[in-house]
Amino acid sequence: MQIIPVIDLLNGTVVHAKKGERHNYHPIASALTPSSQPLDIVAALLALYPFEQLYIADLNAIQKLSNTQDCTQTNNFSVITSIAQHYPNLTLWLDAGISNTNELDLWSQLPAKLILGSENFSSIEQYLDIYHASSSKTILSLDFMPTGYQGPKALLESTRYWPEEIIVMSLAHVGANQGANQALLSDLKAMAGDFNLYAAGGVRDIADLNTLKALGVNGALMATALHAKQLTHQQLVSLK
Repeated sequence: MQIIPVIDLLNGTVVHAKKGERHNYHPIASALTPSSQPLDIVAALLALYPFEQLYIADLNAIQKLSNTQDCTQTNNFSVITSIAQHYPNLTLWLDAGISNTNELDLWSQLPAKLILGSENFSSIEQYLDIYHASSSKTILSLDFMPTGYQGPKALLESTRYWPEEIIVMSLAHVGANQGANQALLSDLKAMAGDFNLYAAGGVRDIADLNTLKALGVNGALMATALHAKQLTHQQLVSLK
């Protein structure tokens, strides 16, 4: 069972993602560090446990926001570059809302595994264009918004378009501290077979993680529970 900490970046600051309500995200308040600056947050997470992966969501890039009242930049490329330089042994999983080849070319410059989020594609053809154009391994995120799945239906109907690693992103559960969407994960695990499945959203504690492990889920993306110290170093060690 892999635990992959998550940081959500907005205008260069780590924010607290909650229930997919992206318009209402605020700088994170962490029990691990008083800072909400990215390098401080990464350092605090690695002080808790020597995580091997870090998931980064660039909310500016995902929302295609810039020069508005709340968003002053187009992306967090320089911040993510700094994280990669400071922590070269940390494998970055990066969601930057990639939906076209220009964006793919930009983010492929970074030493990161790129996330292809289903919410960014209106057709399976658009997805496949990016999937096949990628020069490195990508990770597919099946995105379930509070209103339901968002993305090409073909990605849910068949595994033929899946890479090896799949994230089940349940945004209604993100930051809610109410447990993972076990029913959804069970259904997708039955479909996934030997694919590596990762749960994102709602995981609270060691009991939730043991439940996911029993379901055959390979790992979990986490933020809220880590920053609230709902998992100890010893518990994280026990999952390895």
